[in-house]
Amino acid sequence: MSLSFSGVGGRALPALLFSFASVPAFAQADVAAFYKGKTVEMVVGYAAGSSNDIAARAVARTIGKYLPGNPTVITRNMPGGGSFIAANYVYNIAPKDGTVIGLMAPTLPIDEKLGTQGVKYVASKFNWIGRETTSVGVTFSWMTSKVKTVADAMAREISLAGTGAGSTTAIYPNVLNNLAGTKFKIIMGYAGSNEAMLAVERGEMEAHSTAWEQVMSQHPDWVRDKKINLLVQYALAKHPALPDVPLAVDLMKTDEDKRIMRAVVAAADVGKSILAGPGVPPARVAALRAAFNEAVKDPDFIKDFESSRIEVIPMGGAELQGVVEELGALPPDLVEKVRKVYEMPGAK
Repeated sequence: MSLSFSGVGGRALPALLFSFASVPAFAQADVAAFYKGKTVEMVVGYAAGSSNDIAARAVARTIGKYLPGNPTVITRNMPGGGSFIAANYVYNIAPKDGTVIGLMAPTLPIDEKLGTQGVKYVASKFNWIGRETTSVGVTFSWMTSKVKTVADAMAREISLAGTGAGSTTAIYPNVLNNLAGTKFKIIMGYAGSNEAMLAVERGEMEAHSTAWEQVMSQHPDWVRDKKINLLVQYALAKHPALPDVPLAVDLMKTDEDKRIMRAVVAAADVGKSILAGPGVPPARVAALRAAFNEAVKDPDFIKDFESSRIEVIPMGGAELQGVVEELGALPPDLVEKVRKVYEMPGAK
């Protein structure tokens, strides 16, 4: 068995033919009446200033133009726990009426499947609104580190700044430790990637693992001036800008390990996605998805992404829902194997 997903090196899943245009006219009028004068809250499971925060705010600034009734959209940062705090809030506490949407960690589906501590949601029961872009992860070391390549990281220990336990900043390098024999010493507790990268720059830590666009949006000079060594990337296919950086999947020595790593890095395909809680009326879900599809084409949205050096690689909500449901259907034997490599006994 091999896992295949759309967007990053995979097949396209069939889109579900359900759009706001297919909603009866009276229901569309009800949606407009509901949203008129309302405030929609965009909950972000990351700290302000991160690439995920930038992506969420780009949608927040534009989606209200295209939602019937043109509600005001505000942003609320709720970092912590690898986005679990925010995800649990949207799933369990926030109103289920379409006035709360959010952007969380792309690992929400796999963490739920694994029963990761802190998860209090079912990923497939969220209403997935749409993806702004994929989220290819990278692990890098500072230029002064003796670890210049991923092979070096297999030969000597290297300190790596991590954030929450559910974040790919810790998950990806930890899985690589368990499957490929790298020796990343993951030090947890940084509030976000900006703080972790500052620790690397100051010499407190040697390495960090984060989204490629986070590096390019915050420190493009690090790449240009070769201040960092790009050790490995996490996705189902190489990012076009990183042709010489090895894929984690390609470091696996057995077919089974490749299956496990593919299941882990499939989060890159979920990427930077917008969701709503369960129970939102279907007509409002359809309206949110339709508005999202227009928002990602909006000149202001594109300008926000271009100024932050983030590439727009969108996916509609119905197709994204299918990706999440496929992740939720991983066979039990594979789930158990992924669970074992997720364990982080050496993390602090």
